Parts: sequence; structure tokens; C-alpha cells
Amino acid sequence: MMRACLTLLALLVLYTHTALAEPPLPDGLQRETKKETKKEGPKLPSGLVPAQEPSLPTGIGEQPKKMEPNNVPENWADQLGIGFRGFSEIRAGLRLQRDRHEKQASIGESRLQLSFEKQMPFATATVTTDLLFDPVLDSHKIDLESGNGWLDLREAHLLFRPTDFSDLKIGRQVLTWGTGDLLFINDLFPKDWNAFFIGRDEEYLKAPSDALKLALFSDIANLDIIYTPRFDSDRFIDGKRLSYFNPAFGDTVGRANIVTTDQPDGWFSDDEIALRLYRNIGAAEVALYLYDGFWKSPAGQDAVTGLATFPRLRTYGASLRRPLFGGIANIELGYYDSRDDRTGSNPLIPNSELRLLVGFEKELASELTGSVQFYQERLADYTAYITNLPQGMFTRDKVRSVLTARLTKLAMNQNLIWSFFLYYSPSDQDGYLRPKVSYKMTDNWTTEMGANIFFGAENYTFFGQFKDNSNMFFSLRRSF
Repeated sequence: MMRACLTLLALLVLYTHTALAEPPLPDGLQRETKKETKKEGPKLPSGLVPAQEPSLPTGIGEQPKKMEPNNVPENWADQLGIGFRGFSEIRAGLRLQRDRHEKQASIGESRLQLSFEKQMPFATATVTTDLLFDPVLDSHKIDLESGNGWLDLREAHLLFRPTDFSDLKIGRQVLTWGTGDLLFINDLFPKDWNAFFIGRDEEYLKAPSDALKLALFSDIANLDIIYTPRFDSDRFIDGKRLSYFNPAFGDTVGRANIVTTDQPDGWFSDDEIALRLYRNIGAAEVALYLYDGFWKSPAGQDAVTGLATFPRLRTYGASLRRPLFGGIANIELGYYDSRDDRTGSNPLIPNSELRLLVGFEKELASELTGSVQFYQERLADYTAYITNLPQGMFTRDKVRSVLTARLTKLAMNQNLIWSFFLYYSPSDQDGYLRPKVSYKMTDNWTTEMGANIFFGAENYTFFGQFKDNSNMFFSLRRSF
């Protein structure tokens, strides 16, 4: 049987070879082809026959071998199909005056940011984390909520596109909306005021949230729904890095008097929800906002324990942004409903407020942009607030106003950026100046220098309390 099979296989191979061979040409054509193949040119006279060139050393005359695509070296991220980027940075800063409550150094960070993105058939995964060390802090224990410690997880989320009219993002993410420039009314997502006032990059003013974001799109309007199952507060001023005014002491305090809070931390019971409904009407962008949660920084106090608290808060708002007079104008307003004290009679809980923001931005000259803003907070139930305020306790004004101005100048093919930002409150008679210059030396290297300068007539106003924290800073960053 085996022999028969081998014989059959041999015949099959022979038949296949014969069938695939080209048929022979007719005799005449076949001979002509052979002649042409063997045809040689006339012989050269004696002496003109070219001498043979000496053979080249081994390896020199060989054609280089082409590298197959599979042999092209790749880094580990490419091999895994992962997008990878990041930067390393050093940032140092010193106070411009002595502060008896804090260290002379305002910042001394070494930071490494690593960001990974993986696209999969069903979702896109993103993780961004910062590894850092700063000897200005006494403790380096990781606290992802406050941002303290040697690791700060900025992003860790999955992005799904369940339909062609919706996006769903689940996990740790940085959220923002609204029309203000470094002023926020309806943007009630966490902010890191410590990072901003000590001279970190402006991207670190926005702190991350652990949330679910559903974006729905239609021809009529778009809707963003953001649900945070457990309250995410601001990374507020607590005395660890910056001195602040404490009403209980009637003076500024710092590292020796860290703010202790009673923070809502129940999953699904101490939650937050934020909505934005928006659309374009001609050249204008209009939006409506709703937020239900808590005051983002500790605004109240427990009468029994003395701990700082985060009273419940609900806000309703709207905004409009459109071209005007060759620039961009915006207006935004919001009503802050202080749900734990709607009558304004409890001095340990903030009253409800009406907030307004009007702004305008325009290119003033080639590579020079300027903007101005007017911001106002108006306290509700002011008579009840004054009537129930304990004697000797710090008194708020009914109306607080803030003016801002920004100038930005680009030079040297936009590699050099001059920036100047000013807050000034005519009602509090205080302010904050933030000049900065950054230079992109190469595609990878950027250096920056700036300052945070606070001033005010009194130490109990918002900017005036930080006078002893005025500082200047320098950074060097390498991106990859």
C-alpha cells in the first residue's frame, strides 16, 4: 500500500510539472531563439581585449541586504501598540520675603510624567501619572485626593463610543467647562490652588476627578452628563505649603495649623452630578449648566467639633460666547444655592450667592493678544447674615468684585512667550500678579521663569492673606 501511494504521488508530481511547463516553440522559431542567445559580437583586435579587473576584497562588492519590515527595530511601546509620551522637569522657587509660618523655599520639585494610550476595538485606555519629589513637604505619603506624596495619578480612564452620537468616559479624568479665563463660575470641578500659587504649570490648576462622563450629540443640542460617585473636593489651601488667614486665630497661620476637615466621602451617598446643555446659534455658543453636590473648598464649620466642612450646594447657570468688535466676548452667570442654609441665618455656613462674569479678548497687534474680565459675587440674605453674625467675627462684604487683565506676546517664531496676568479687587483692595516668560529652546527642551506676587491692605481678604507667600520660580522641562 505504501509503495502504491508513493508511486501515485510521483506520477502526480510529474504530471503537475509537465502541465505547468511552457509548450515547445516550432523548430524554426526555436532555432532562431537559440542563435540569438548564442550570438556574439566581433572580436576586438589583439591588445584591445580589456584586462580583467582585480576582484574586490570579500564583502566590499556585495549588495547590502534589504531589511525586511519585520526586522526593523521597534521600541516596546510600538510593539505593544501603545502611544507613549511624557516629560521630565525640575522646578524651583523661593519666597520674596520671610514668612514665619512657612519654609523659605516655595517649591523644589523633580517631576516625571508618563502617559500611555492604548486603542482597542471596543475602547481607548489612557493612563497618565506623575512621579515627583519635593523636599518642601515634610511627608511624602501618597494621597491621590489631595495630590500629596511621590505619585499623582492624573488620568486612568476608558473611552467608549457606544453609538455614533455618544461618548462614554469612565475613570479618573481632568474635567473643565465654562467661559472664564482663570475665573470659574459653572466649572465646579476640582482645582489645585496650591499648585497654581507656588508656580507649577497652569495645567496643574485643574485637579482630576473620579467620574463617569456621558456626552450626547444631536443636531438640536449637545448634552454632557458627569456623575462623580464620591465627592472630589478642591486641593485647597491647608497651610502645608502656603500660609492663610484663619478667623479662629484672627491672623495668618501655616504649617503649625493645618486645616482639618470633615469631608463627605460616602460612595453614592456623597455624590455629585453636573450637566451642560449647549449648542451653536449662528456664530454664538450658548450653554446651560446645573450642578448638585458640595462647596468645593471648605466653606463651613462644625460648631461642635470645630472641623471645616463642605456644605451642600446646588448651582444653576448659563453662558454665551460670540465674536464681537473683532474679538471674542463672553458672559457667564450662576446662582449658588447654599442648601444647608437657604435663609442665611447660620453664620457657620455660607449664604447663597449670585455670580457674574463678563469678558472680552482681542488680538491687539501681530502676535500680541489682550483680554479683560469683570467678575462679581453678590451675597443673598445679607441682612440675615449680619444679624446672626457673632460679635468680633470677620464680616464679608455684600458685593465682591474682581477685575482681570491678561497680555500675551509671542516672539521668535512663537518659541518665546511673554505672559502677564493680573487680578485686582476694588472692593477688597487686594490683588495678585502673575508674570511669566517661557522659551522653547528645541523641540524637546523648554525653560520657564515667573512669579506669584500678592498684595492687599488687609490680611483677611482673599489675595491679601497670601502676601507673605509671594514667590518667584524657574523650571526646565524635557519632553519626549
